[in-house]
Amino acid sequence: MKLWSNTIPYLNPEAETPDALDLYLLKTDEPRPCVVIFPGGAYKGRAPHEGINIAQFFNLRGFHAAVCQYRVTPNYHPAPLADAQRAVRIMRANAEEWMIDPNRIVTCGFSAGGHLCATTLLFPEAYEATDEIDRIDCHPNGAILGYPVLALCGEIGHIRSGQNLLGDRYEEDKEKFTLAQYVTDDTPPVFLWHTSNDPGVTVKNSLTFAEALRNHNIPFELHVFPKGSHGLGIPYKEELSDVRKWADLAADWIYKNIK
Repeated sequence: MKLWSNTIPYLNPEAETPDALDLYLLKTDEPRPCVVIFPGGAYKGRAPHEGINIAQFFNLRGFHAAVCQYRVTPNYHPAPLADAQRAVRIMRANAEEWMIDPNRIVTCGFSAGGHLCATTLLFPEAYEATDEIDRIDCHPNGAILGYPVLALCGEIGHIRSGQNLLGDRYEEDKEKFTLAQYVTDDTPPVFLWHTSNDPGVTVKNSLTFAEALRNHNIPFELHVFPKGSHGLGIPYKEELSDVRKWADLAADWIYKNIK
């Protein structure tokens, strides 16, 4: 379905505008939690294996799911955040019809999609209301962050993601997107996972964010697996069977912690 029914905020007529939210809804007689997924891709693309495969897994575990086809470069912040917030609002707006528990909507993001996921958790509204849906709360009830980019500069920052997200504003705004600084006592629960030797996005992103959560007494679960390349999604190679466990652990975490 389309994300936007009226004006699309921050529209760049010279850039791709997917304007799409892919739905994976269950047939159920009772409201179920919902996972809204943001694939990774350094804010340059959206990796397919971090979208549909993840949605189908969560369906099997009893969750509704949706994949947000958010805008990427040369669309710049706050366009991706507006898309992400709109996706959460759509799921909440249709909760009664689609049998979604509106208080158990969790975002799930990978790499730069993890950055967008965490930004959606922490940042205020990115755009003015265009219809009734936009008057609904845009913040999720929790977040799952897979090998996330959580800083765009400095020792742990992923510079390429930052340049793609901010364009010419990178040098001016890059420090504003180190997300640990925005954790508060009211931040919802978070599930994080990473591999210790991730060559693309250092595990220090997850460790630093987890420390900020601990400092504010926010419930979180962190799993660091010994080995694995960046961008794994749900890996099916036998030698990565331990990393594959993150998905079941995350599903269990939702059932136990998002109430």
